[in-house]
Parts: sequence; C-alpha cells; structure tokens
Amino acid sequence: MTQDALQGSGAAMRMRAVTAAAIGTALEWFDFTLYGALAATVLPKLFFPKMDPTSALLASLATFGVGLAARPLGAVICGHLGDKLGRRNLMLGTVTVMGMSSMLMGLLPTYASIGVWAPMLLVMLRILQGFALGGESTGAQLMAIEHASADRRGKYSGLLGLCSPLSQIMANGVLLLLSSTMSASAFDEYGWRIPFVLSFVLVIVGVYIRLKVSETPSFVEMRKTEVVHVGSPLRDALRLHWRTVLRWMLFFCGPAAIFYLIVVFSLSYITKTLAVPKQTGYLLLMGANVCAIVGALAGGMLSDKIGRKKALAIGSIATLLMLFVYFQILDTKAFIPMLAAMGLFLGFTQFQSGIQPVAFAEAFPTNVRYSGSALAYTGANLIAGGPMPVLAVWLFAVCNGSPWGVVAVCVGFNLISLIMILTARETRGIDMNRTDSAAALAGDDGFTPAMNNGHRM
Repeated sequence: MTQDALQGSGAAMRMRAVTAAAIGTALEWFDFTLYGALAATVLPKLFFPKMDPTSALLASLATFGVGLAARPLGAVICGHLGDKLGRRNLMLGTVTVMGMSSMLMGLLPTYASIGVWAPMLLVMLRILQGFALGGESTGAQLMAIEHASADRRGKYSGLLGLCSPLSQIMANGVLLLLSSTMSASAFDEYGWRIPFVLSFVLVIVGVYIRLKVSETPSFVEMRKTEVVHVGSPLRDALRLHWRTVLRWMLFFCGPAAIFYLIVVFSLSYITKTLAVPKQTGYLLLMGANVCAIVGALAGGMLSDKIGRKKALAIGSIATLLMLFVYFQILDTKAFIPMLAAMGLFLGFTQFQSGIQPVAFAEAFPTNVRYSGSALAYTGANLIAGGPMPVLAVWLFAVCNGSPWGVVAVCVGFNLISLIMILTARETRGIDMNRTDSAAALAGDDGFTPAMNNGHRM
C-alpha cells in the first residue's frame, strides 16, 4: 500500500472513529436527557402521586440523581475493563445496556397500576442507565481522541462536546412535538413513553457504527508492552495518579453543577415557579442548546490554538459572570431575554465541556487513561451534577423563593473549578502513547512535562 493510501486510510478511520463516538454518545445522552426533562414535569404525578407537589418533584428529581450516582460504578468497572480489554469492546456493551433499559422504562407501569413497585422499578432502570452512561461517556471520548492527530484533538473533543446539547435539542424537540400535538391527558397517559420505546433504534445504530471502527492506536501500541497484561488500571490510577484524578474531578464540578442547573432545574423553575407553559420551556431549552453546540465546538477548536488551560479559563470566567444575572433575566418572563440568558449560560458551560474530553485524555498515560478519566468525570457528576437539581429546589424553599442561595453554591463550585484550571499544567500536543513505564510520576499531575509537536508542556 502506498504512503498516500496509508494516510487516506488513517484519515478515514479517524473520521469514522469520531463519527461513531459522537453519534453513539448523542443517542445515549438522548435517553438520559429525556428522563431529566420528564422528571421535572410529568413523572412526579405518575410515579409519586401520594406526595404533595413539592415532595413529588423532589422525589422525581432524586431518581434523576440516582442515575448519576450509578455512573461512577459504571465508570470504575468499564474503565478498568476498557484499559485491559480495549475501548471498542466496551463501547458495544454500554450502548446495548442503555438502549434496553430505556426501552423498558417506556413500558413501565405507573403507580396507579402497580403501586410502590412502579417507583422502585423506575429507580432500578435509572441505575442501569447511569451505569451504561458512566462507561460510555469516557470510552467514546477516548475512542475519538486516541484516533485523532495531535493538532486536531481539540477539534475532535469539541465534536464530542456537542453530543449533550444535541441530545437536549432532540429530546426537548420530541417532547415539544408530542405535547403540542396531543392533549395533556394523552401525553401524560402514553405520549411520554413513545421516545423511550423507540430506543431499540439506539441499539441498532450504536452497535452498527461501532463495529466499523478499529481499536485505538494508543491501545494497540500499549498491547505491544507488558503493561496491559500485568497492570491493574484502577489500582494504578488511584495509587499513582490520584492527584490528577482529584484535580480534574474538582475542575469539572463547576461545569457539571451549572449544566444540570440549567437543563433540569431551570425547566422546573420556568414552568412551575414562573408559570410559563411547558411548550415554551422546551423551546427555550432547545434554543439554548443550539448555543451550546456552538460553544462546545468553539472551545475544542480554540484549545488547539491557545492551549487547554487558557481556553478552559476563558469559559470558566464567562460562566462565573453569568451566574450573577441568570435568574434575574429569567424572572422577566420575556422570551428573547430568557433565550439569550439560557443560551449564553449553557454556551459558556459547554465551551468547557468541549475541551474536557481532550484535557482529561491528555492528563493520563494510556494504561490508566480510561480508568482515571472516568473516575474524574463521573466523580464530578456525583458530587455536583446529580445533586444540583434537588439542592436547587431545597435552597429555593429555604430562601423563600430567592435564587441567591443557589447562586452562592454554584459560585463556590465555579471558583474551585477555576483554581484547578489555573494551577494545572498545559498538555496540548503531549505524547498520547505514553504509559507508566515511559512517564515519570513527578509533580502534582502525575507526569512530567514533555516536548511534542513544537509545544513545550
């Protein structure tokens, strides 16, 4: 095979890898996001009808948090296996588990039919969803980033960062369509089930596209050493790279908390506290997520130009400033200002999420990359992301409807995130094929600076 043919084949595989990762992850996030929107609107009265409205909302949002709480378990198990068996094999399993649990959720009887078993089964299926997403999120990121060339890792990272807002648009668009074309009683009875039941498409599409992708070059290179055979990725990540895990987990607490504040709690706040119609709430979230797609792509591409650290700091500072005006603008109940506030807030948040995949991947050597990245990513969602909607409801009640309690908590998360960014090392262009046997373990980030592609680390 000629050199040009080899380069063409490599480029085709890189594009296939990022496409498979992006589409598969977007499909998985669709079901996970769909539940978040319904947890704030429909599910409280269907699965928790014996509670007062506030308690039912808290209970419903808590089931959303249960899914996030299950993500670290999925991250730990899938991360360990992914570092031992390969990225591609784990991706086939996670997409199947997510699709099947979501389809079963759409067929689940409500409290009126089977009583307390309904919320119990709902929680079990949420745990399966969370487990699958815990393994999926990091695995898909590594599948794309490890296939990418050094000068385009940020671009590929931004493409992965748009999966979440794209799923938000898809989920809220489906709900808007169904709620607009069906009566309220019909939507509550069976309309909300339709997107979940159609999740078998997720399984078919997800498995098909991932069968077309080869194992990543970094993992293939590592297989030539003894590291993959003798190492324990989870143990090594915690023993040798705990500072790196802790740093990036604390960083992502900021974006995670604010993301779920916007996409889950804001919908409840808009429709219940401000009495804005559900259709308007769905439309606002869809518009905001268009801005989030732009933000994710911009963040990833900018990080290729100026470095991960500087780009992350820009997004973090912008998000911090938005915190102080967000709820005041929502309280105007004027559509355009609300759309602008939600769009900018979510856009700057996803600006950071567009950089997160590549920043996390570059922070760890190959033999613990899946385990370390997954622990940091899901740990942040467990600490800050999952509890935020419930915490926001409680703080609003405690503060007699004032938003400043929620703002104070989010400012705290954001400041911690910013500190982690400013004290981190730059990793743009670092060698992605290094393992613990090739990387010194000095410094607070678990590896020494390197020289690669003209960038000083």
